[in-house]
Amino acid sequence: VQLQASGGGVVQAGGSLRLSCAASGRTFDSYVVSWFRQAPGKERAFVAGISRSGSGTAYADAHKGRFTISRDNAKNTVYLQMNSLEPADTAVYYCAAKGGFSYPAVVDEYDFWGQGTQVTVSS
Repeated sequence: VQLQASGGGVVQAGGSLRLSCAASGRTFDSYVVSWFRQAPGKERAFVAGISRSGSGTAYADAHKGRFTISRDNAKNTVYLQMNSLEPADTAVYYCAAKGGFSYPAVVDEYDFWGQGTQVTVSS
C-alpha cells in the first residue's frame, strides 16, 4: 500500500489542523494505521493508532484529549484531528501502516510509510 500524508501547515498556538493519510489499493481495511511525528533533533514518536475497522484507537498519553484519529475505509483515508495545538507539537507528521491487528508504538513494526507533512505551531 502507498500512503500520502497531507494537511500540514502553519498555525498559531491554540489552533487546529486536520491531517489526512490517503492510501492506494483496494485492501486498505486490511491495515492498521498510525500517526508518528518527528521533531528536529528527536526520534520519531508514536502519536495515535487506529484499528482496521476504526472501532479501536490508541493515543500517546501526551495527546489524549487533544488529538483524534479516525478513518474512512470507503475513502481509503485516515485522519488526525489536532486541537489546542502547542509549539511543542511542531514536527513532521508521518502516517504508517501494517498488517495484523495491533498498532504498536514502535517505528520498526510498520511496513509502509507516507512521506510526512510539516506542522508548525507558532507562539
